[in-house]
Amino acid sequence: MSLEQLSDIKSFAGRQLRYKHHSAVLNCDMIFAVYLPPLASKQKVPVIYWLSGLTCTDENFVTKAGAQQYAAKYGVAIVAPDTSPRGEGVPDDADGAYDFGLGAGFYVNATQAPWSAHYHMYDYVVNELPALVNDSLPVDSNKVAIMGHSMGGHGALTIALNNPDKFSSVSAFSPICSPINCPWGQKALSNYLGNDQSTWARHDTCELVKSATQHLPVLVDQGGADGFLVDQLKTELLLQASTSANYPMNIRIQAGYDHSYYFISSFIEEHIKFHCEHF
Repeated sequence: MSLEQLSDIKSFAGRQLRYKHHSAVLNCDMIFAVYLPPLASKQKVPVIYWLSGLTCTDENFVTKAGAQQYAAKYGVAIVAPDTSPRGEGVPDDADGAYDFGLGAGFYVNATQAPWSAHYHMYDYVVNELPALVNDSLPVDSNKVAIMGHSMGGHGALTIALNNPDKFSSVSAFSPICSPINCPWGQKALSNYLGNDQSTWARHDTCELVKSATQHLPVLVDQGGADGFLVDQLKTELLLQASTSANYPMNIRIQAGYDHSYYFISSFIEEHIKFHCEHF
C-alpha cells in the first residue's frame, strides 16, 4: 500500500506530515496526519493515535491542540486519522446532519446498508492504519497508545478496551461514555449496526468495563462547563461503571472548561506525559 505525501512542515524541530492513501477497508481514499518528533530522525519512537470528534477531519487536532511541542519534548509520534470515509459514492446523512454520516463514523464497523460498504472505521483504526504506519514511518510498534475527544474519546476507550493487548494506555477528553444511553450514540449505532442493541454493547465503554478482565491505565478529562455533559457524554455513568467493576480509572472533572479545543490544549501535555509513563 503506497502513501502519497501531501505536506511536510517543520514544527518544534520535528515534522508535521500529511498523507493520502487508498483504504481497502473503507473502500475510498483516506487522509491522515502524523507528527514525528526530532528523535524520529535517529530512531523509532513510541506512537499515540488521536481520534477526533464529530464534524472533524485529520486537521482539527493538528491545528488546534498545540500538541507538537509536547510530542517533541517527550519524543513521541502522534497519528491523527480522519473521522469517517470520504469521497464519491460514500453515503452521508440524508438531512445533512452533523452527527451522522460524513465526519461521524463513530469508530464502528457498519453492518447495515448503505453504510456497510464504506463505514468500517473500527477496522481502519485497529488494523489497517497501524499496519501502514508501522511499515512506512519510524515508529515502535511495541509502544502504542490511543486517545481522543468526544466521539473520538468514545472511539479511543472502546477500541482500547476491546484490544487491551494492542495499547499501553488510553485517555480521552469529553468522551461519549455510553452511546447506548445518549441521542448521538443511539442515532449512530441504530443506523450503522441495526436495532438489535445486543450488537451495540461492544461499542459502549460502560458496558465494556463491566466485563473487562485486563485493566489498562485510563485517564479521562471532562470539562465541568461542557454543554454536552448531561445529555450526550454521561460521564457519571462511566464513574459508576468503573467503580462497580473495580476498574481503576483516573476520571477528572475540570471546573469551568467546555467542550472545545481550548480545553484540550490546556491539558494535552498531561495526556501525552501520561502515555509516555506507560510505554
